Amino acid sequence: MENKSKDYSDILAIVAYITLIGTLIAFFMNREKRSPLVNFHVRQALGLWLLQMLLGYFIGAFDSLMISTSFWIFFIVLFIYGILGAVGKQMNEVPILGPYFQKLFSSIGN
Repeated sequence: MENKSKDYSDILAIVAYITLIGTLIAFFMNREKRSPLVNFHVRQALGLWLLQMLLGYFIGAFDSLMISTSFWIFFIVLFIYGILGAVGKQMNEVPILGPYFQKLFSSIGN
């Protein structure tokens, strides 16, 4: 019987975008095999989640439906873009913020 090791890097790249806990799961499950695809998407997802939480705290203070809706639409579009890149096994940076996330979290995956 052969011992075949399955590569779950594409699944972990998608899981990284599913809540902050999913990002942590993808990070810790990727520590053994070190897939560049998963490392890339963990950095992108972590940046999106942390920025969304930080800005969400301040956006909530405005108490404006228009501002809150714009904020949520902006982040939903960025998350969908990231998920579609992970599904396609591509390393496309999230528009506007992606290069900053890659630099800021460059220690992840090294």
